[in-house]
Amino acid sequence: MNLISIRFITDDVQKLTEFYEKVIGIKATFYTKDFAELKFETATLAIGSSRTLAFFGGNEILTAAQNRSAIIEFQVADVDKSYADLAVFLKEIIIQKPTTMPWGNRSLLFCDPDGNLINFFTPVTSEAMQKFAR
Repeated sequence: MNLISIRFITDDVQKLTEFYEKVIGIKATFYTKDFAELKFETATLAIGSSRTLAFFGGNEILTAAQNRSAIIEFQVADVDKSYADLAVFLKEIIIQKPTTMPWGNRSLLFCDPDGNLINFFTPVTSEAMQKFAR
């Protein structure tokens, strides 16, 4: 089994997609005005309109911009450089500036426009680097 995709449901696909294009540096593919994807080497970040919930049984199953239990994590080459590059853009939504965590990752936490928590991290201890070695 493989994790292929994480999908955000939003009321503003264009806004959320543009945000991720800016912070991740990947151009999204829009399949319709209600669905876009940002493709990575191993997985995809999908962004769907709340209108797409009709295909899955209706709006009762999910509510856009209500995540309170997940952190979406992106491993970056240098979290301090990512912070320096994005600090002005992210200044109003930063939760935690780059900090070395007890488990060996240096992490930058911020929220996207819908309030989803995002972690950019770089392994900095030998144990953490070994864990993420490819």
